[in-house]
Amino acid sequence: MTENLLLAFGLTLFAGLATGIGSLLAFFTSHTNTKFLSVTLGFSAGVMIYVSMVEIFVKAKVALVEAMGVVPGNWLTVGGFFGGMLLIAAIDKFIPKQSNPHELKTVEDMNQPIPANGKPDLLKMGTFTALAIGIHNFPEGIATFTSALQDPALGIAIAVAIAIHNIPEGIAVSVPVYFATGDKKKAFKLSFLSGLSEPIGALVAYLFLMPFLNDIMFGIIFAAVAGIMVFISLDELLPAAKRYDETHLSIYGLIAGMAVMALSLLLFI
Repeated sequence: MTENLLLAFGLTLFAGLATGIGSLLAFFTSHTNTKFLSVTLGFSAGVMIYVSMVEIFVKAKVALVEAMGVVPGNWLTVGGFFGGMLLIAAIDKFIPKQSNPHELKTVEDMNQPIPANGKPDLLKMGTFTALAIGIHNFPEGIATFTSALQDPALGIAIAVAIAIHNIPEGIAVSVPVYFATGDKKKAFKLSFLSGLSEPIGALVAYLFLMPFLNDIMFGIIFAAVAGIMVFISLDELLPAAKRYDETHLSIYGLIAGMAVMALSLLLFI
């Protein structure tokens, strides 16, 4: 149990701090590799959609049906699934568009001249973007933690998928902060810190959910996790992948992500 807890916290920390990788890419590369981003974001979406619908949703349903019976168990599973979607949709709804982490930046943006005017506005935008990512990533931290706690192999797959999609979000923080201050260290620090909300989400899950974790609570959380990840994939990952897309690479990445996830699940049967 202790080993699983440490792994779950470690995976959540890894996934969250991948925002720092995005920041480093912005500083140390001269152009955005759109093909790579398109494939990897599509891959991440494929992993998250497949594992949500084939594994996590099913586990939630089995737990709730066993605990409550067929009819209420099925209804509660579906309710938890769409409840997770509503939660992440509500978070997105209240994030201003200009600081929404879904409004992706590119490495090339770092090479533009730093404006003489408007620096406070840019710093405010970068800070709000970091805050928005923090709020947005909080439920992802709960998702990664609870999944890893229940099934370490599943947790690893989810952590990798979330880490991939956090990389462009790191760029989204770094660009406006660097424009505002001309300070790469400050831009990196804000980007890095914005990912800490995921391990904080894991800590909250451990402190407030673990004491009440029975079959019903587990089933509801897992159903909500499935809904959160499907929403993120459809609302964020696939549109971002298509934005960088060339010759259907995002779809090839999506299919590859599903295939890899399917294979990994088969190997651990």
